[in-house]
Amino acid sequence: MPEVCCAGSTPGCRICSVPSTTFACLHNVPLSPVTAPDCRSRLSAQPVSHCLLAEVPTFKTHPCPQSLALFQEHNHRRQTCSLFAKPLCQGLSCFAAICDLRAPRMKGLFYDDSALESCRWGEFLPGAQSTGGRGLRTLALVSSLVPTWPRMDVNKGLPAIDSHRDLHVWIIENLRMEPVPEKAYGNFFEEHCYIVLHVPQSLKATQGACSDLHYWAGKEAGAEAQDAAEAFVQRLQEALGGATVQHREAQGHESDCFRSYFRPGIIYRRGGLASALTHMETNLYNIQRLLHVQGRKHVSATEVELSWSSFNKGDIFLLDLGKVMIQWNGPETSIPEKARGLALTCSLRDRERGGRAQIGVVDDEVEATDLMRIMEAVLGCRVGNLPATRPDKSVNQLQKASVRLYHVCEKDDDLVIQELATCPLTQDLLREEDYYILDQGGFKIYVWQGRLSSLQEKKAAFSRALGFIQAKGYPTYTNVEVVNDGAESASFKQLFQSWSTKQRGNKSFGRLSKSIQVRPDVGKLQSRPELAAQLRMVDDASGKVEVWCIQDLGRRPVDPKRHAQLCAGNCYLVLYAYQRMGHVQYILYLWRGHRATTRDVKALNCNAEELDLMYQGALVQEHVTMGSEPPHFLAIFQGQLVVFQGHTGHDGKEQPAPATRLFHVQGTDSCNTRTVEVPARASALNSHDIFLLVTASVCYLWFGKGCSGDQREMARTAVSAVSGENKETVLEGQEPPGFWEALGGRAPYPGNKRLPEDVSGFQPRLFECSSHMGHLVLTEMVFFSQEDLDKYDIMLLDTWQEIFLWLGEAASKWKKEAVDWGQEYLKTHPAGRSPATPIVVIKQGHEPPTFTGWFLAWDPYKWTNDQSYKEVVDGSLGAMPAICEITAELNDFQLSRGPSNGGADPLTLQTLKGSQDGSGNELQPGPKAGDASTNSHHSSPRPTINGSLPRERLMHQAVEDLPEGVDPARKEFYLSDSDFQEIFGKSKEEFYSMAKWRQQQEKKQLGFF
Repeated sequence: MPEVCCAGSTPGCRICSVPSTTFACLHNVPLSPVTAPDCRSRLSAQPVSHCLLAEVPTFKTHPCPQSLALFQEHNHRRQTCSLFAKPLCQGLSCFAAICDLRAPRMKGLFYDDSALESCRWGEFLPGAQSTGGRGLRTLALVSSLVPTWPRMDVNKGLPAIDSHRDLHVWIIENLRMEPVPEKAYGNFFEEHCYIVLHVPQSLKATQGACSDLHYWAGKEAGAEAQDAAEAFVQRLQEALGGATVQHREAQGHESDCFRSYFRPGIIYRRGGLASALTHMETNLYNIQRLLHVQGRKHVSATEVELSWSSFNKGDIFLLDLGKVMIQWNGPETSIPEKARGLALTCSLRDRERGGRAQIGVVDDEVEATDLMRIMEAVLGCRVGNLPATRPDKSVNQLQKASVRLYHVCEKDDDLVIQELATCPLTQDLLREEDYYILDQGGFKIYVWQGRLSSLQEKKAAFSRALGFIQAKGYPTYTNVEVVNDGAESASFKQLFQSWSTKQRGNKSFGRLSKSIQVRPDVGKLQSRPELAAQLRMVDDASGKVEVWCIQDLGRRPVDPKRHAQLCAGNCYLVLYAYQRMGHVQYILYLWRGHRATTRDVKALNCNAEELDLMYQGALVQEHVTMGSEPPHFLAIFQGQLVVFQGHTGHDGKEQPAPATRLFHVQGTDSCNTRTVEVPARASALNSHDIFLLVTASVCYLWFGKGCSGDQREMARTAVSAVSGENKETVLEGQEPPGFWEALGGRAPYPGNKRLPEDVSGFQPRLFECSSHMGHLVLTEMVFFSQEDLDKYDIMLLDTWQEIFLWLGEAASKWKKEAVDWGQEYLKTHPAGRSPATPIVVIKQGHEPPTFTGWFLAWDPYKWTNDQSYKEVVDGSLGAMPAICEITAELNDFQLSRGPSNGGADPLTLQTLKGSQDGSGNELQPGPKAGDASTNSHHSSPRPTINGSLPRERLMHQAVEDLPEGVDPARKEFYLSDSDFQEIFGKSKEEFYSMAKWRQQQEKKQLGFF
């Protein structure tokens, strides 16, 4: 067998960067060529053991293959194996299974020792043999001189996991997993790796939701820490079992799932961490840093150089000076970006400063002169113009639409990756004994592991995915998600046309699907919105109904007697009014026939907008296509909906009907029955359905052999509007001659049953919508809640059977674009979704239970006192100055202009730095964002209060009775910590981390509002 480097297409070894002809993969033994990009080759000699890292057989001449030495670069303290804590042996045995490392990690491993001056991976000591085991002899000589390195504690017990907490975060420090304090969640040091475990609490019992296990690598993290993180993730995965989805995350390119854990955002911190116990210190004021804030729904803040050169026109920058936090908004930033940036700023103040820091906002540099003076004192005078907004690298839906499935297997000791299928994919392509890679347009790589796939394959999942990424030329930060058979994530399932959990043996989902198919108890819909959402019924359909037909660009009322009779060539508006919680609510159905013209469809939308204006924007609008009517729409007509071919003329009359007509009756109850006219020929029949054949002399009600009793009973009622009482019942196989004559003679017809679409395997998903370069961009909110809905948002909720588009109060003007986005979402969906899927448009404050029922909890009063961004910044709560004095010390500053090169005067910086020292008790109480004291323009002096005040002077006191200097919007802040804990039952940090509306509610109850 020829001597070949295992790097495959690379001319040299990926680990040692030495040409294969000189030294093949550290072992200098004959290796078989493989397609795997990492050092995982089978050795030609008979193995005696396997490498636990990458399942590579170790060379049999190693005396102790258990040592598994894993070498890294430039670390002088190791005395045991870094991965499995096995003691390193002397001599040859130290070098068992050096594998699965990527260049250039092995470069420079050995140091400039006099005995090793000429020894590198491909060079040999003087006197070493030139054939046979020359590489092993070289390694043996080197082994006794390996420096002492720190051990990695993976053999110790895994950290305890609190079953009552949903989120756990660990930092890799000194090759150990150290827990990160909860207050520091969302802070990540760039030189470290982290492990994040999420176990959803509320969904676990009801839907069997999977856990998510992530390892995160900072952009400056060393190879040793990354390998340690991978090893720990592997051990955690084994301990947690197969119902865990594994993720690989890279700084700045995290998945939406990862970002959803950390709200209002992620903070990237420079450098490393000396100790995990000091991951974040509360009430630390001796600080100067500049944070670059980016993102729409998922916000991140990166620590950048403290200089004007870090700024640009399109982003937000936060100058954090300890007691003072100044948010500078670029002139090209949008209001939603400013609002979310401010939410992150407030979160930093409350978590890291105990709520005591003062916040200023610069929206207009000309007006915010005092705040700009402070910024220039730190950053110096700005020279030149700011650079333009950096290009947005968001991945649009069109880019995500391409999916390719690859089958991975071994053949003759080679790793073979073969393309199997492209979109649309079907679930039956995945076999439980195999292993697959799914490529979503280079945006994300999924690895699917069948339940019968080998342990070796499962352990090599990440390394194979990374090799695939490199072979494809994708960026190294491409996200990787590893899913197990039966424990797939929602995003993975939705890449397939359909997904059945019953096919995979999940009995709980089967019971749910069966329960939805039985006749619903509509009496519980008012009290159980989750049932209303599953059944797609807002009520029992007993409300008031109005119907209009679109004609000549206008709408013509339809006679109530003919409400249930529609024409395929027309469009209709169906307005439904019902009572809920003492209020009248409305749903406007926009029904479009298959043969409707583009002109009629445009007129349908225009007339819907006119009606919406008449009802002051209170209409929930649902776009419905013929044949895809939702259950509630069908229930409105009590199962008697009939759709005729043709269209209604200008005079309101239908076209002349042909002498023979055939109607297809489908359904078992009033919520799923429709009657549709089809071509009158025998091939249109189906043995499992019911048809009504209307002729000039007689009507035949034809029952197929496979139809059920419920179908027959419902059909007799449904066809009464077409046939009247004069109809003849005909059973399949017993048709009279006149039946076939009316259909033009006998003809073959299908006998297979049309099975309903199985949606039990799909979970609802919530996305924020935006547009980039004319294409839809979606950001997913995983584990969503009502808190994810903001007045500036356009949100898309995909329940698979319906698409909901939620428009925030400040985004209602984008309604037309929202409908277009919903249609683009269906068109570009990789699963090949039906464009006839109903699209429901909902405005903030008018949510039906079919929407709210998908949320775990819903508060209809959440937005009662909601403020706009401008109200938050300007202050809407009281007669206070535009902004509180930032700190008493700032009054004494002699802020000077920086030198001409743009830097700050050192004396000025020292003065400002000194002002940040001191205890929090000496600091003037600070305003919370959204209150009257946060402002973008002024920083005028006001009396300050040092320390705390007695509760009697604050509780139930009018504004004019408060002590001078007290902010009436934050009276509770002036309490001592002990009084605050006693009155509110929680600390100030806990209180300010709550949603603002909950804070206001508690303050009203306790006399601090």
